[in-house]
Amino acid sequence: MRRLEIVANRSVEEDLFQELQSREVGSYYTRIDDVSGVGTSGPRQGDHIWPEINFLLIIYCDEAEAAGVRAAVAAVKERFTDEGVKLFELGP
Repeated sequence: MRRLEIVANRSVEEDLFQELQSREVGSYYTRIDDVSGVGTSGPRQGDHIWPEINFLLIIYCDEAEAAGVRAAVAAVKERFTDEGVKLFELGP
C-alpha cells in the first residue's frame, strides 16, 4: 500500500485530473482545498501579496496504480514547469 500526496498549484488542477482520468488511476482520493505554504516553487499564501494557492490530493493505492499516478504527475510537470507540482510518496 502506498500513500501519495500531490501538492499542486490550483492553476493545474483540471489538467492533473484529466491526466489521472486518462490513465484510469487516482479515482479514490481525499482533496484538501486552499493549501498554503512555501516550497521550492515559492510562496503560495492565497493573499493579496502572494495570491496563488495550492490544493492537496491524498491517494492510497497499490504499486501498480502508484506508477500511473507518478506518470500523470510527470506529464503535468512537463507541461507546466513553473506552476509548482510536487509528489510525495510513502510506503514500503
